[in-house]
Amino acid sequence: MIEVKDLHKSFGDAHILKGISTTFDKGKTNLIIGQSGSGKTVFLKCLLGLFEYEKGSISYDGKVFSNLSRDERTELRSEIGMVFQGSALFDSMTIAENVMFPLRMFTKQNKSEMEDRVDFVLKRVNLDNAHHKMPSEASGGMQKRVAIARAIVNNPKYLFCDEPNSGLDPKTAIVIDNLIQEITDEYQITTVINSHDMNSVMEIGEKIVFLKDGHKEWEGSKDTIFRTDNEAVTNFVYSSELFKKVRKMYLDGNQ
Repeated sequence: MIEVKDLHKSFGDAHILKGISTTFDKGKTNLIIGQSGSGKTVFLKCLLGLFEYEKGSISYDGKVFSNLSRDERTELRSEIGMVFQGSALFDSMTIAENVMFPLRMFTKQNKSEMEDRVDFVLKRVNLDNAHHKMPSEASGGMQKRVAIARAIVNNPKYLFCDEPNSGLDPKTAIVIDNLIQEITDEYQITTVINSHDMNSVMEIGEKIVFLKDGHKEWEGSKDTIFRTDNEAVTNFVYSSELFKKVRKMYLDGNQ
């Protein structure tokens, strides 16, 4: 579990995060949503330890990040998997080499052990025969699956995903959503996803944190979001006619 208490972050005179408190539970897909400029990217980078914050705390299973030594922070980072928005694969490495990269960085496994682990995670994301391909030979959906394989190769406790469906067609996006949720549940990872994709919210949003102007405006689940009367949430989520119709059907069916 990740626990956030009264988090504040500024850049000069710009106060970006304004006292956010929430929790992200183990074994759940936790989504951060909000309009551009709401603070969700800064929030995610604070959770990752990429940004220092002025006030508040972030705890990883009871360990307060700001209290950790340099060695303890390095150890914590070895327990974190990250799926970047653009997949961020190394163009000069094969898919297998990309997936193996965190093992080389954070473990003392021998080559055979690393190869076995790479085989396992590539099979888990349905890329059994892609080891020797280069990223340029892989489709957008394949690259996302490689990024997920690389993110879980170290058996992380925490998985962060930044817009994992960016640039994908709707069908492939659903495949990626389902894969992330399956892995989260299977390995009981604390997964945090930064997303603007409302299909993802409705599909896998077990916990949703909605940010507005640096504040936590609302939190709930994909079920309770249908029932909220928070105007900022409804204006954001139901900006399209499709989702307005979905919400009406849901409310009509639960009266």
